Formats: sequence, structure tokens, C-alpha cells
Amino acid sequence: MVSNADPLRKLVAYERVSTARQGRSGLGLEAQRSAIDSFAASRSAEVLARFTEVESGRRNDRPELDKALSLARLTGATLVIAKLDRLSRNAAFLLTLQSSGVRFLACDMPEANDLTVGIMALVAQAEREAISRRTREALAAAKARGVKLGNPNGAEALRRAGKGGIALRKTVSQNADDFACELAPIIDAIRVEGHTTLRAMADELNTRGIRTRRGGRWHVSSVGNLLSRIDRGHH
Repeated sequence: MVSNADPLRKLVAYERVSTARQGRSGLGLEAQRSAIDSFAASRSAEVLARFTEVESGRRNDRPELDKALSLARLTGATLVIAKLDRLSRNAAFLLTLQSSGVRFLACDMPEANDLTVGIMALVAQAEREAISRRTREALAAAKARGVKLGNPNGAEALRRAGKGGIALRKTVSQNADDFACELAPIIDAIRVEGHTTLRAMADELNTRGIRTRRGGRWHVSSVGNLLSRIDRGHH
């Protein structure tokens, strides 16, 4: 790690965006680069190279991070990221960083040291394990109560209900409400982690292996529908 007194002349920038769509659009990337460039200018430092990871924050394989750390070791440069809080819940990143032997600095937390990152890594790992456990428990509780999880016949049931099956329509709607209620604590946990947009929440649900009520993958529209049901259930 690097103290504030260390002369920072050579930097290797590491940036991350969480989805391929963000990577193509540059969403979030421009702000990270601006922060790193401003920091480099304030220290009269040179950014030797930039490495951009486009992937889920939960993934442990980070080829671009490995390349960044390798170059930093070879050149004696300092690895710099824009925001430590963006990655502070990722145990794999923090543990890799801690064991790399490479000097490191975050623009938003330049005072961070080995102890800080080590504690963050332990907390991040504990949070991940707790969230995974709560997810399994919530889905198991829903199944035990007879809530239909990933029901592939939901769409057909609604079509039949439209032909006069009012009772069936109500049952399907109630199942959907129950499913939303069961997922509410998981959505809350995802939001606490910083995944607050519909796209980010969909990606995180898919990463966790949670299926929609009809057994499919999550998209912006399905997350929007889920949130609407959760909000109605809270009122």
C-alpha cells in the first residue's frame, strides 16, 4: 500500500463496469477515468496504462486486474482505482489486492492501508455468505408454504383465466404477489449493495441464480413488475 507521503510518479489505472452494456456505452467509465486523471494531475504522475474489467462484481476471475497488477509489479507503479467503495464488497478483489504485493491507492480513500483492505475483505466475504444463506432460506420458506417458484405455466394460466376463469386469475395473481413478497428481502439486500437501477438489479438476480416466477431470466421489465408488486404489498 502507499502512504500519502510516497512519491507517486507512475500509475496503472484499473476500472470496472458491471455489464457489457455499460462497457459499450461508457456508462460509469467516464467518471472513473476523470477521477483517476484528476488525481494523477494533482500528483504530477503518469498513467502508464488503463485496464478495464467488464463483468459482474461477483465474479472471481478478473483477467484485467491480473494484467494491471502484473504491469504494476514490473514497473514499480502504483495501482489506482477511482472509488474503493465501488469494490469494497467484493472479497475476491480485495484479497487479490492484499496478497499482490503491489502498491495501491483509491482516489476516494487515499488513506486506506493493508489493515483497512484486509478488514474490508473479511466483511465483504461475510456479507456475501450471509446474503447467499438468506436467499436460500427465503426460497426454501416460499416453497414450503406452497408458493409456486418459477412456474412455467403461469402465462398459459392467465390466458385461460382471460376466457372467464376469474378464480384462476385471482389465484395466479396471488401467487405472483406471494412470490414478490418472498423476494422483497433479497431485493432490499441487493439495493443495499448499491445495485439500484432496474438493469443492475436484473443482472444481480441472474448472477445469484434466482429465476423469475415463470422460470426465466430477469430483465428490466420483469424487475419493474416485481418492484410494483412489492410496493403494492407494502401499502
